[in-house]
Amino acid sequence: MKTLIQKIHIEEQHSFACNIYRTPTFETNWHKHEEAELIVITEGHGTAMIGDYVGEYKMGDVYFLAGNLPHWFRKHQPKMVGSAVVIHFKQDVFGAPFLQMPEMKSLNNFLKKNDGIFLQKKLKKEIGSAIAVIEQAKSYQRVFLLLQCLQKISASSSYISLTQNFSSSNSNINPAIEKIIDYSFNHYLEQVTLQQVAEVAGMSIPTFCRFFKKNIKKTYFDFLQDLRISHACKLLNNTNKPVLEVCYESGYNSWAHFSKQFKHVKQLTPTQYRKQFEE
Repeated sequence: MKTLIQKIHIEEQHSFACNIYRTPTFETNWHKHEEAELIVITEGHGTAMIGDYVGEYKMGDVYFLAGNLPHWFRKHQPKMVGSAVVIHFKQDVFGAPFLQMPEMKSLNNFLKKNDGIFLQKKLKKEIGSAIAVIEQAKSYQRVFLLLQCLQKISASSSYISLTQNFSSSNSNINPAIEKIIDYSFNHYLEQVTLQQVAEVAGMSIPTFCRFFKKNIKKTYFDFLQDLRISHACKLLNNTNKPVLEVCYESGYNSWAHFSKQFKHVKQLTPTQYRKQFEE
C-alpha cells in the first residue's frame, strides 16, 4: 500500500477545484496535498484521522484542513457508501495583494495557520450548504462564494481546532504507516500488544515506537485509545446500550480505565457525553 502525496487536478478555467467524491473515490488512504481543503460529509460515517487527531465523523460534518496536513476518512463498514463535496484551493488562490488589504487581515491570518478545524452548530450548516452551492456555481460566483465561506469561518469562533501547528517532518509519508493504521482499524477492539503491531511494521519495538511517534505525533497506545473512544462515542450517540456495555464493546476490560480515558479525551464522563448529545 502506498500513496500518499495526492496531486489535485484543477481545471484550466477554474482557480480551485470543487468535486463530489462518492464510493469508491471517497476512499482515500492516509495522504496529504499542498492545497487546503474544505469538506462536507454528505453520506456515511466513520473515523477521521487529521494530523494527530482521531475522532468520529458523520453526515453533515464540515471540516477545514490546511495544506500539507495529513488526513484520512475511514468508513465504519466497508460496504457503506461514503460521499463528500470537497473544495481544494491553494493558499494564494485570491492573490497575495488582495490578502494584504486591511479588510482581509482575519482571513489572511486564518489561511496562514497549519490547523485542522471542525465547524460547529449554525456555522457548520451554513458552510455545508454553501459548499453544495459552489459545486454547481459558474464563473465569478464560485470565487465570490468561496471567499464568503472562508471569511465567515475566519471571523467566527464556532469551531473546534483539531490540530494546532501540526507539522509532518517528511515530504513523503512512509508506506509502513498505512499498514499500521490498517491493522489498527481491524484490531483496535481487541487486546493489541506492541509486539504484534511492531511485527506488522517489520520493526523492533523500540524502533516502532520512535517511528510511530515521529509520524503520527503521539504514542501508539494514545492512538489506539483515540480509536476506542471514537467507537464508544458512536455507540453512545447511536444506540441505547448501557454505558457499561459500551465500555466492554469498545475494547476495555475495566470500567474505571474506560471512564478515566473517556473523560481525558472528551472532558466529559460517558454519561454526560450521552446526555449532551441527546440535548
